Amino acid sequence: MDEFFVDSVQHSFDGRPVLNNVYLKCGVGEVVGVLGRNGCGKSTLLKIIFGTISPHYKHLRIDDKIVSKGFLTGEFAYLSQSFFIPHYLKLGVVVKLYTNKYQNLLLKLPVFRDNLNEKIGSLSGGYRRLAETLLMIYSDAKYVLLDEPFSQLSPFLIEEIKTNINLMLSYKGFVITDHYYQHVLNYASRTILLHNGCNYNINNLDDLRLHGYLPSMLH
Repeated sequence: MDEFFVDSVQHSFDGRPVLNNVYLKCGVGEVVGVLGRNGCGKSTLLKIIFGTISPHYKHLRIDDKIVSKGFLTGEFAYLSQSFFIPHYLKLGVVVKLYTNKYQNLLLKLPVFRDNLNEKIGSLSGGYRRLAETLLMIYSDAKYVLLDEPFSQLSPFLIEEIKTNINLMLSYKGFVITDHYYQHVLNYASRTILLHNGCNYNINNLDDLRLHGYLPSMLH
């Protein structure tokens, strides 16, 4: 069964509940969108799944096996909101460090093919973000957690990310958070909203208005 799910996620910071019985499921071939306002727990949820935050409680299964931390399985990749690859590493080195099974596909992409001898820190901010996102997309992991991959990117680079996710959908499942809700809602297979510590299924803009993420329409 090629899917993971996390259930009954509970976590708080300094006594303030952030997540309360949150549930999320993602299978190979799916893009699951996660929306929510700042501080609602989107990044926290991804870090709990990956294993870098230990919540008060969670139940995580991958391919029907109980898992304590996602990264220990080798089946999860996580893209953080900030740059995570040291600026002094050359792209040719980075490719070898982060990819194996799909390395040849990655090397065909212009941002890598044309810059293998360049340090990743020498790329513009947008292309550095693109490069790090592509490394996660083409990693060996079966499930890829992308925390705000579209943030502050041009429409061209956003479409580049979507195109490459599409190319890998037969092999992987993706979870995406972002404040560009239209991109997420229009692109994802399914979308949930984190609000008041709980998760709600979202099908359209009216659902986002219903739960207060967007202002209600004036009549």
